[in-house]
This record gives sequence, C-alpha cells and structure tokens, in this order.
Amino acid sequence: MDKKETFERTVLRIALPVTFQSLLQSSFSVIDQVMIGQLGSNSIAGIGLGGKFASLYSVVLAAIASAAGIMISQYMGRKDEESIGRSFYTNMALSIVLAAAFMLLCIMFPEIIMSVYTKDEITKILAVKYIRILAISFIPMAVSSILTMMLRCMEAAALPLYASIFALLLNTGLNYLLIFGKWIFPELGVEGAALASVAAQIISCVIIFLLFITYKNRQEVKLNVNWHGKEILKEHNSINPGEYTKQYLKILCPLLICEFLWSMGENVYTAIYGNIGTNACAAMTMTIPILTIVIGALSGLSQASGILIGKSLGANKYDQAYTESVKLMKYGFAASIILSMLLVALSSFYVKIYNVDTIVQDITQRLLIVIAIIAPVKVLNMILGGGIIRSGGKTKYTMWIDIIGTWGLGVPLGLLAAFVWKMPIEYVYFVLSMEECARLGISFIVFKKKKWMESIQ
Repeated sequence: MDKKETFERTVLRIALPVTFQSLLQSSFSVIDQVMIGQLGSNSIAGIGLGGKFASLYSVVLAAIASAAGIMISQYMGRKDEESIGRSFYTNMALSIVLAAAFMLLCIMFPEIIMSVYTKDEITKILAVKYIRILAISFIPMAVSSILTMMLRCMEAAALPLYASIFALLLNTGLNYLLIFGKWIFPELGVEGAALASVAAQIISCVIIFLLFITYKNRQEVKLNVNWHGKEILKEHNSINPGEYTKQYLKILCPLLICEFLWSMGENVYTAIYGNIGTNACAAMTMTIPILTIVIGALSGLSQASGILIGKSLGANKYDQAYTESVKLMKYGFAASIILSMLLVALSSFYVKIYNVDTIVQDITQRLLIVIAIIAPVKVLNMILGGGIIRSGGKTKYTMWIDIIGTWGLGVPLGLLAAFVWKMPIEYVYFVLSMEECARLGISFIVFKKKKWMESIQ
C-alpha cells in the first residue's frame, strides 16, 4: 500500500470491484430464477434444489481460494515471491481436482443426490436435468476462482469484474433464448438456464485468464517456484516445501471441514424447507437471490479484510491490523443496516416479479422481512469470521465457531421448529438463524483475545 494512500481508499479499491463482481455473479441466479419463475413453482424449486447441491462444491472451492488468499496476502506482506508462487500453483491444482470430482458425481448420480432433497417427482426430475448440465461449469469456475483471488491479492480486483460484466450479458441473452425458445433456439426450460450458466462460466474463465496473464507480465510478477533447493529458499526468505506443506494443510484442513460442514448444514436446512411443502420450498428458493445479493453487496469488505489485515500481519504490524479490523466491522454494520431497510421497502415489489400463486408471494414477502432482520448479523459474521480472524492463519478458530453454530444450534433448532413445533417456514427460518447470533458472540470473544493475530512462518 502506498504511504500516501489512505486505508479507506485502499479498502474501496479492493472492496468495490469485489462487491460489484459478487453482485453480478449473484445476478446469474436471479436471472435464472426470474425467467424460470414464469414457468411455475416446480421449475423454481427444481433450480433451487439443483443449485443447492452445486453450492456444496462452491463452498469447498471457496475454502481453497480462502486458504490461497490467506497465504498469498501474508507472503506479499513480507515480500516472499517464492512462497507466493508455490501457494498459487498448489491451490490451482487442488481446485481443478475438486471440480472434476464434483462434476463426475453430478453427471453420474444426479437422481440419487436429488432424492435426498425432495419427494416431489416433478421437482426432482427438473432438478436432475439442471444439475447434470450445470456440472460442466465446475472446472472453469475453479480456474476463475484462483485467478480472481490472486488478482485481488495483487490489488487488481477490478480486472475480474470486467469478465463478470461480459459473462452476465451473455448469461442474460442465452437465458432468454434457451429457456423460452426464441429466434432459432429450442425451448429448453430449466436445461436452457443451465446451458446459459455453463457458457457464461467458460467465457468468463477465458477472459480472466487473459487479463491475468497480461497484468502479470505488465507488472513483471514472477510465479516461478523452486520446490527443492533449500539454500536458495533461505536466501529468498522462503520456507522449504516440507514446511510449506505442513503450514498449508494447517490452514486448509480446518477451512475445508468448516465450509463443508457449514454447507451440509445449509443443505439440511434446504431439506427441511423442501419437506415442509412445495409452496414453502418455492418461497424459500425465491428469497435466495435476494439474500445472496444482500450478502454479496458487502462481500467486498470481507475480501478486503482478509487481504489487507493479512498483509499487515505478514509485515508484523499487529496494532495496525487490530485498528483496521475494528474500522472494517463498523463500515460493514452501517452498510448492512441500510441494505436491510431497502429490503423491507422493496420486498412487496420483488415478489410480484414471479408468476406464482398469491400464497407463495405472501410467504416470500414474510421471509424477506426476517432476512432483513438477520442480515446485519450475517454480514458481521462474514467480515469478522470470514475475513479478519482467518487472515492470521488460525483457521481452526473459525472452524469450531461454525461447527458450534450450525450443528450445535442451527440444525437442531430448525428440526424442532419445523417438525416438532410445526411452525410456518418464516418462523422456522428465524429460529434456526439464532445460530448466527451465537456465532457472532463467540467470534467477538476470539477477536478481543487477539490470539488469531499471527504472522505465517
């Protein structure tokens, strides 16, 4: 960071492009669902359930990208080029292997997977068609994710945004043509939505790769790695491969466990909603794009938190890291309150976009009010747990916080509210969301103790 550049300007330079990119990526699902919404509740529920399993892949991929961001930002803080390159290539390879595994599961066993989510045969058939095609996008998504994280750590967060803008335009146009069978294209419904998403992800990956290569060459960034040569590594202040692997697994494994169990918990929530009834499932699916947009609108602060605090910790500037963390949480909380107020004001207009029964619209609007109440807590958890505390590499802290929140409170409360207390879905969602409050309380305690503040060795 340039000495003359204020902390706030640096935050905005990273956070704003990340936020806009997150909003654009979130709009993929909004566009899919608004257009599919014209085909009825079963199609909405089918895409929602198919996309929910795909989210398992997304969160595990996010864990790998997060590990990359933690290590690369700290290595950049101490100017360790050798370790930067090693972390980049390691995470890229792991991401591609993960993508291939999930893709094979979705192509070969989609019926078995979707039978866990719903008993409605029509909805299951549509979900199977959607996920089988969407799986093709997993590998380009993996490549894009690691390249994007690297560019953000290089404080070139605007470049992936350009790829997302083009991909959004392509996705929108192909959605219209393939879902409804316009011009010379066949009417494919949910399969058309999946094909549009696949095409957009592939094009986006190609653009991000070209931008990355151009920027790297222009900035003369070196990503060469000496995997042996211990004496050379010492001269460059780099750890040897064995120590690197140990440190990497220490950071990555808790993240993988955390994100996988959290996503499994989210899938349990989806199964709860699906078993309450088709109307409840459709209503919950209709809220997903809005919740994603609300969280995505402030995701830039979470990314900026991890990168900037990580660089301060890597340079052993602990007091500065703590002060900046407090500022970031204040900014996030203030912005989330404004977004919640907008959500309440616009909820009645949003539900009318969908061609569904009035009862589904009413349930959706009530759910949006609950989401608005919970959103500030979710945002603070995202910034504090997902960005700040993780930046020190002590990912085991956030792993235990998430496990306690999701599996110790959220899942049991959701099951009780839905199947024992027989509550309407909006109350079920509110009750299980109490885990967010518990998670935030524990995170504040960890933050205050400062044991998360560590420079990776």
